[in-house]
Amino acid sequence: MNLKIGRLKLWPHTLSVQLIAVTAAAVLVSNVGVALWFAHGNERQSESSVNERVLDRVAAVATTLASVQPEARSIVMKTMSSRIWQFAEVPRRKTPGSMTPAERQMAARMSAMLPASYALPVTVQLNQKVADIGKERLPEEADQNATPIQIYVPVDEHTRLSAVFLKMPTPWPTEIVVAALAAILLASVAAALLARRVVRPLQELTNAAALVAAGATAPKVEENGPDDVRNAAIAFNKMTEKVTRTLESQRHLLSAVGHDLRTPITAMRINLEFIADSELRTGLQKNLDELQQMTEQVLSAARGTGGESKRNVDLSALVESLCADLDEMGEPVTWTNHTPAPVLCRPGEIRRAVRNLVENAVAYGQSAEVQIHDSPNGYDVVVVDQGPGIPDDERTRVFEPFVRLESSRNAATGGTGLGLTLVKAIAEGHGGGVVLENRHGGGLSARLHLPRVAATA
Repeated sequence: MNLKIGRLKLWPHTLSVQLIAVTAAAVLVSNVGVALWFAHGNERQSESSVNERVLDRVAAVATTLASVQPEARSIVMKTMSSRIWQFAEVPRRKTPGSMTPAERQMAARMSAMLPASYALPVTVQLNQKVADIGKERLPEEADQNATPIQIYVPVDEHTRLSAVFLKMPTPWPTEIVVAALAAILLASVAAALLARRVVRPLQELTNAAALVAAGATAPKVEENGPDDVRNAAIAFNKMTEKVTRTLESQRHLLSAVGHDLRTPITAMRINLEFIADSELRTGLQKNLDELQQMTEQVLSAARGTGGESKRNVDLSALVESLCADLDEMGEPVTWTNHTPAPVLCRPGEIRRAVRNLVENAVAYGQSAEVQIHDSPNGYDVVVVDQGPGIPDDERTRVFEPFVRLESSRNAATGGTGLGLTLVKAIAEGHGGGVVLENRHGGGLSARLHLPRVAATA
């Protein structure tokens, strides 16, 4: 999981985790909203109830003080005080303090609860802080986070009762928290089960598509799961069946064409023996050789990954052997030793692909330097030449059949324009690829990538 704005980097990448995360978040938000709504409603209801209890107790204490002797008042106030209550007798002010509408409403309610003999005004203060109230009028264990309610009730012409009640903060409802956690857990489990039902067929579809992209024969995907996923699997199976039938028909057609072409070429070679003119016979022989070579290369490029079976080989030893053979033939090829590089491949096809790259480098770049580089998931066979390179806008086109860039390659070198097409088909048939890059300072670098374990075809 990564969070980056623009593409939320901490956001999970897999569908199953995203579904669980979204479901859990939705349940959490809904539970928090319900909890806040209930908490707000309960707080208003609780506040009204608390105010009534406060007024009842203050009225009872004030009535008791008015009915006892002055010397007994301290005993009554001490008895009625507690951890959140404090009653004290303070001097009466000549003019009552100002009050808010809520405080005036509560003061009126307090006056209505007192005996008719209480004609003096009552004062209520709701917006004070604990720190603003004198220490002698606060409960012994005053909590600074509490909300004080202070009521002044006149007792006689000279004194008044100071009643301070500390309303403690309402704790977060534990039951709602536990219920929210349980709901999140159950919803996440349900989302995981649903995600598994959706993701599993999608994963199979992805794996099958990857096999097709690597040049392998795609297995039939199970057509199950929700309707949308099942329909995608059905469409994929139909597509792969059609593609497979088309490719098979194409291969059969090419095999037939190849067989039909070889027969007249062989007959023409026999007929050449009856031509007396040696110069004419040599020219025709050369044309037949070119036609034979073109026929074989066309068939190889069309087949791509032919009938050869894959096996584990040492890529380093295979390329070294090829370079040694070319060197013995007098070709300017240099090989840089590499440690063993095990790959699963069709050795004949890989040898043909590397040979095409090396022969191109020698033909168009005067020499070939061959190396193997390690990559995170496989190996790169790199062939470097000293030629003119390839223009950037032509590097993709050179892989098309029969394309030769005469403006940048020597026209006298011959060739059919199928060498790189065949290299690309072989590389992709092994789950790899081929890239051409111009080097700084001149020359071309051809990089044939092969995975350590290729897709099974």
